Amino acid sequence: MCVAAPGKVIEINGENAKIEYSSNITTVNKGIVDCKVGDWVLVHAGLIIQVLPEDEAQYMTQLFNDLEELGVQ
Repeated sequence: MCVAAPGKVIEINGENAKIEYSSNITTVNKGIVDCKVGDWVLVHAGLIIQVLPEDEAQYMTQLFNDLEELGVQ
């Protein structure tokens, strides 16, 4: 099972964007999603699939952190 994860856009270069996830940085394809630096986005399989409101992204990030603490993988 794959899970889409929220991250923050820190840089855009053409069709690619650098995303920060809990101090980890990765490059993903922004495809057809209109996003800008500073946006929170949902990423699945290396592709941005949605721009998220910050409160929703923070909630999802906390949820993933809580699951990790419980040992859920």
